[in-house]
Amino acid sequence: QVQLVESGGGLVQAGGSLRLACAASGRTFSNYAMGWFRQAPGKDREFVAAISWSGDSTNYADSVKGRFTISRDNAKNTVYLQMNSLKPEDTAVYYCASRDGAFAPATIRSLAYAYWGQGTQVTVSS
Repeated sequence: QVQLVESGGGLVQAGGSLRLACAASGRTFSNYAMGWFRQAPGKDREFVAAISWSGDSTNYADSVKGRFTISRDNAKNTVYLQMNSLKPEDTAVYYCASRDGAFAPATIRSLAYAYWGQGTQVTVSS
């Protein structure tokens, strides 16, 4: 049974930083691309960042490019999202997700991810 557990969310002032972590278990973590998505109140879930199974390829939403960095540590079965220069509009529940197929490329499409964590709240105050 695949499990994804996010941590690291919280309340931060605008301009501050947070690092989210997502610990995975239940299958060979290093074989699967991972993604981060977020959902703000009253809005649809949106793509934030993704990383390939090997870690050598990343994708970012335009809204976070240059501020957020996705990375992974396959030895620790963990994917990270370093968030810098946070803005109030970054406030959302952040979810990590694991791709459906082994060695499939990272993608922005949420339907390509088979497993999701429970989410962690990030609140950025102005």
